[in-house]
Amino acid sequence: MPRLFRQFFLSGLCLFSALQTAHANVVVVLNSRDATVQLLDQATGNDNGTFAVGKEPHHLMATPDNKSLIVASSVGNELIFLDPVTGKVQRRIADVLDPYQIGFTPNQKWFVSASLRLDRVDIYKYDGANLALSKRIPLARMPSHIAFDAASTTAFVTQQGSDQVSAIDLATQSVKWTLPVGKLPAGIAMTPDDKYLLVGIMGSDYVEVIDWRAQKTVKRIKTGNGAHNFRALGDRRHILVSNRVQNSINIIDQNTLENVGMIPVPGGPDCMELTNDGKTLWVTLRWIKKVAVIDVPTRKVIKLIPVGRSPHGVFFANSAPRM
Repeated sequence: MPRLFRQFFLSGLCLFSALQTAHANVVVVLNSRDATVQLLDQATGNDNGTFAVGKEPHHLMATPDNKSLIVASSVGNELIFLDPVTGKVQRRIADVLDPYQIGFTPNQKWFVSASLRLDRVDIYKYDGANLALSKRIPLARMPSHIAFDAASTTAFVTQQGSDQVSAIDLATQSVKWTLPVGKLPAGIAMTPDDKYLLVGIMGSDYVEVIDWRAQKTVKRIKTGNGAHNFRALGDRRHILVSNRVQNSINIIDQNTLENVGMIPVPGGPDCMELTNDGKTLWVTLRWIKKVAVIDVPTRKVIKLIPVGRSPHGVFFANSAPRM
């Protein structure tokens, strides 16, 4: 290879590598009150741009193949698919009514949307690319967050307005049971052993532990006021819960079902995302228009980044496992 050409070729490789690195650190933040998606540089916190989406984008999640990031615009009645690495819009699906919280079953067969405004859950068949509405299931009041069992037989949905958790049989697409829980249940997560459901009780200061097979509450784990949403630490043992009123995040040991630590965080901490090395946590702060960056080993906030109004969902591609 001639020397000049070789230098040009190597320079091209370096440029390509730099572009890949630049793209790999985009943080996607949903500003629900502003109806925008904001892109941040993960290394510096710099603003890489903001673009409009439908009204009230609250939650987001990657597709099972990790090729797209779905933003759920609840009042906009739309799903917006983004490139999970760059944040660029890939496509949109209209007429998905009130997708507040969304989730794929572990077997990737079903896509479930909780419609908080419309008091129902919509179940879509998923073929790996497209969604087809299968069933709309009315629930009591304000269905909020979703979890699944490992076998993909059941979807569990919290209902903030009626203080309940309902189990939906995915085979028959009907409600199997409904259980009363604490006031304003919000986030819900399945423990890695598939034995218990953890429910953030936003109207109080604890996480409710449900034996979902026995259909009963077995424990209350005291955390902080406004216990809201969950993010696993990726070690198949510990999980974080954000306390929106207490301005804190608690660490729960899912083996012992005990609160084993606390991180003070200002401004109404809500959704969380964790880097793949488990060392850096990003948290949306609903009340102060900021995102907090936390050093997990020291349990300290190391940076506050200005964003839009009422930031909610947060995502980046180089994230830790969700169990």
